[in-house]
Amino acid sequence: MAGYPLSISTVMATAVAPSAHHHGSHRLLLSPVGAADSVPADVDAIIVPTSRPTANLSKAIALAAELDCLLVALCSKLAKADGAEREARKSGVKIVAIDTGTLPSGLMPEFATSTRLRSTEFHRSTDLSSKRNLGLLLADVIGWERVVFLDDDITVHRPDDLRDAAGLLSCHAAVGLANDGYHDNSVVCHAYRDAGGRQDSFIGGGALAVGEESFRSFFPNIYSEDWFFLIGENNRLRRTAVTGKALQSPYDPFSDIRRARAEEFGDCLAEGIYRLLDSGGRIQDATFKYWRGFLDSRRRFIDDVRRMVAASGLDPVLKARRLAALTAARNRSMSITPKLCVDYLRWWRADRDRWKLHLEDIREEHGFDLELEKALARLGLMHCSRIAV
Repeated sequence: MAGYPLSISTVMATAVAPSAHHHGSHRLLLSPVGAADSVPADVDAIIVPTSRPTANLSKAIALAAELDCLLVALCSKLAKADGAEREARKSGVKIVAIDTGTLPSGLMPEFATSTRLRSTEFHRSTDLSSKRNLGLLLADVIGWERVVFLDDDITVHRPDDLRDAAGLLSCHAAVGLANDGYHDNSVVCHAYRDAGGRQDSFIGGGALAVGEESFRSFFPNIYSEDWFFLIGENNRLRRTAVTGKALQSPYDPFSDIRRARAEEFGDCLAEGIYRLLDSGGRIQDATFKYWRGFLDSRRRFIDDVRRMVAASGLDPVLKARRLAALTAARNRSMSITPKLCVDYLRWWRADRDRWKLHLEDIREEHGFDLELEKALARLGLMHCSRIAV
């Protein structure tokens, strides 16, 4: 982790009491399994939403070569479809690379969870969720049964971990790889761990095997969108397992306070929902009264973390950066109301139905179980795609 701040817990001289206002782990919601519990299965495609330079696809290309499966590169910003296709060809990897900035109108639905926030401070100007949803649409139309979502900053050293995860999809809706690299948490939770709090990492869309049962779920455009994706029709977590290992590349969560500000709404909603799930509840229990109490608890938690960081033995410069990020998150939290939380979940439930109907309409209009090139042509994607199969 050279070049990134050490965890405070590695330098603190005294223990710090954890906050009573936070669930530091949701692991009990998952089915822990090992390779022996799975009959390995083939992966139909590795789907990589990418915006970094093409060189960052090298790990995914190597995995696709080992697994002899298709690589789907969904490209924007610094990632270009033609460059991705050239790199895959060098390794003899089958690839479809799509420049997602020029998708045909109507291919993806307008989600209320996006449009209702577009002119507000809670708008999220990223395309990660839309890329993952495009991957789900392609999987559904082409008739794939098992796909793996993999971010371009994730390393999987053992390709068989993906085969094992794919095998577990026979009895699970989704299977995540355990993060054995840099912790993947929100800025607030990073600061909590650094200050001595007990903070786990949950599975996420960065290394997630998904079966066809879950193609009718979707990723809303919000921080922790993968946590929403994992919730089923019964408003509880879909049967989800964790196996194998993936390594998140290190990054500095405190480099820009805008990150903490942008994460707070999604982090608050996701933590509030998963706290209910931890106790056996369902999303229906997330009432106005629930959110009023949770928002108070959330703000007390951030205040606890600020006190813990302030009392830590961290270098003053690093301490100041954490405190600035926590203050940004706390200020954004004050804009979140119980009504907004209730409204968002209502929009999300409507969007879930909208997504299912959209996939049904796509199937009815264009067919399904299509060959790759025929699917791309019927969906109007040939103009922005590069293919090597």
